[in-house]
Amino acid sequence: MTEYSSLEKIRLQKLEELRAEGIETYPTRAERTHTSAQAIAEFEAAEKESREVGATLTGRIRATRAMGKLSFAHIEDGDGKIQLFLRVNELGQAQVEFFNKMFDIGDFVQARGVMMRTKSGEPTLLVHEFHMLAKAVSPLPAAKDETLEDGSIVRHAALESAEIRARQRYADLAVNPEVRETFRKRAAIIKALREFLDDKGFLEVETPILQPLYGGAAARPFVTHHNELEQDMYLRISFELYLKKLLVGNLEKVYEIGRDFRNEGVSFKHNPEFTQLEFYWAYADYLKVMELTEQMIAFTAQKVFGTLKIKYKEHDIDLTPPWTRLEMRAGLLNVTGVDIYAHTDADSLTAGLRAKGLNPPVGVPRGKLIDWMLGEYLEPTLIQPTFLYDYPRDISPLAKSRPNDPLTVERFEGYAAGFELCNAFTELNDPLDQESRFVEMGRDYKADDEERHPLDEDYLRAMRYGMPPNGGFGMGVDRLVMLLMDKHSIREVLLFPALRKEEFS
Repeated sequence: MTEYSSLEKIRLQKLEELRAEGIETYPTRAERTHTSAQAIAEFEAAEKESREVGATLTGRIRATRAMGKLSFAHIEDGDGKIQLFLRVNELGQAQVEFFNKMFDIGDFVQARGVMMRTKSGEPTLLVHEFHMLAKAVSPLPAAKDETLEDGSIVRHAALESAEIRARQRYADLAVNPEVRETFRKRAAIIKALREFLDDKGFLEVETPILQPLYGGAAARPFVTHHNELEQDMYLRISFELYLKKLLVGNLEKVYEIGRDFRNEGVSFKHNPEFTQLEFYWAYADYLKVMELTEQMIAFTAQKVFGTLKIKYKEHDIDLTPPWTRLEMRAGLLNVTGVDIYAHTDADSLTAGLRAKGLNPPVGVPRGKLIDWMLGEYLEPTLIQPTFLYDYPRDISPLAKSRPNDPLTVERFEGYAAGFELCNAFTELNDPLDQESRFVEMGRDYKADDEERHPLDEDYLRAMRYGMPPNGGFGMGVDRLVMLLMDKHSIREVLLFPALRKEEFS
């Protein structure tokens, strides 16, 4: 059974009193003629014509002030706030007292009346009639303690910690307009990405979330079981293999925005469930994809925020194309003093790193050592938008090798503010080479290594029908939102991030 606080018990008592009087505390129907913003806009236009504006408004009570025969309240809806003015002349003394006694901050109310302007100049609804729409039993969290009518002080948790805000996002949204704005902007960012790709002739598609075999990325999957089919299934870690099958089917430019699932750690930039954008473009290579990427992100920033110059933490970042191009080999040489081209196997590269006083992980392949160098030393330096290109083949099993350089593939990652935004390849379309890479990964990597890709026979069969040369791209949408909105944790841009199970007493 729920244990109620003293304040909640007071509100529950009011709830019972209202019901005893035959008043619906959670009515089935609500009426609204205007949002707060619409009512204010129409009133301001009508003032010039000395025309009366009637309105029925709805919203959550955010503040009240009783003054004898008068009472004021501010309600908030999806568009903003507006003041209600309750007066004995229109409602009678009993109704004003009823409102003051039975309606609390947090309750949802419906009010009908006419718009007016108070002596202080605030557009206000002069209330002729009001109704309860939903009684709030629990008070919304506040930044300070609350004093009750009897003078006692109720102490209740404020939304101070990031975890509480993420766990109780509904309360966070209710009391923080800036949080609501974050998610409106997030929706606008996704809409702008779609608009850009649609205008470039890409076709939006949907591929399976529940897959018989995972692939297309280096990640550990979530596993479930399909009872009717009597087989294990996987929540997708990427859209890649399915989207590239569509290229085989002669859909030349395809994209998908949706959820991926990776059974990995949680950090400021990782959540097990996240939103991904991937596109595949027939007859393009990674150089063309670079150009399209910087154009797409610049378009999105300009469309949603009206500028290409943003601030992230203490950094001023300019998204204007063209972005910096930096070869991975040169970048790693600059920050570590080690030339990866001089070390063609893991043992040699480990020795080279140790000779420079570095402590690389032990017993891992060459590609993972290079990835470690990137994450530890180079990535944090990439503040301005940068394309880091040409990656080791053994951590890029789906990318095409550079001509005359079998150890390096045509791959780039986009960075800004010191973290990765996107990943792209000139995609491998040789089915025989692809099969040998799958076999190689299965041989050189442990069975539980997230870099190990399972051999996907259906994908190879699709490739054998003929896949056009193409460029592919993947981007974490959540990270793009973080960058554009100066948010420093992925939790801030996810409505309901993954959290450890909450224990209720």
